[in-house]
Amino acid sequence: MESENLTPDDTLADFDRRVISLDGDDKTVYVAGTGPAVVIMPEMPGISPDVLRFARWVRDAGFTVYVPSLFGVDGAYPTVELAEPIVRKACVSKEFRAFAGGGTSPVAVWLRALARLAHTESGGPGVGAVGMCFTGNFALTMTLEPAVIAPVINHPSLPLDDPAGLELSPADATAIAERFERDDLRALAYRFDNDKWCTGQRFAAYSQLLGDRFDGRVLAGDDANPKPPPFFEHVVQTPHSVVTAHLVDEEGHPTVRARDEILAYLRDRLQTESS
Repeated sequence: MESENLTPDDTLADFDRRVISLDGDDKTVYVAGTGPAVVIMPEMPGISPDVLRFARWVRDAGFTVYVPSLFGVDGAYPTVELAEPIVRKACVSKEFRAFAGGGTSPVAVWLRALARLAHTESGGPGVGAVGMCFTGNFALTMTLEPAVIAPVINHPSLPLDDPAGLELSPADATAIAERFERDDLRALAYRFDNDKWCTGQRFAAYSQLLGDRFDGRVLAGDDANPKPPPFFEHVVQTPHSVVTAHLVDEEGHPTVRARDEILAYLRDRLQTESS
């Protein structure tokens, strides 16, 4: 895959902008590609050029990508000034459960409906779901929808105040663990070893819930891009976004290998001969 230079803002000109109404709620979703569907959820502070770069890699690997707008300014470069009010708004939004004790975020219901629609439109054996940061755990919660068979959990940061929390209600946690056993699912996950927002405690909690069906992979923080966009450098202040803001787009780099592992996992789960 060829490297591309990220511009300060992304026009999303190569995506179809759709307003999709599900369960009485309208959201903008950017769609591109052909093949089985992969829902790619944005990280804070929104659908950034880095998130779109990753979505294009998935698209070019033979998938239809669905990128829902959940917060922020679509295509905007992540500056501190832009991002801080977005984070504050999301943390108090009724759609998200940013702190411990809140259980599963309500937006997960809409995302599961999006996965059902994407499966109907794109075919294949099922749908992939890629969450990042604020949406990281949503990829796991989406497996309560039978169409979702390939969850990828990237550096999940919720709940923000409990490093060992999973942002799940007890009932949902039980149902997810049962579904993983019943349908032979596996979750692929990534974090940096010194990430203060997604710690080893959180990965340990996933392992406790899913056992060896949780494949948590840890990269050295020294491998993170040392000059990410301003929001990540000055607010996040830690290696965090493995395949987006902290990815180093050089052949053989550990973050690029992580990206390629995700693409291989999606191919293995979704691109069967019958699809």
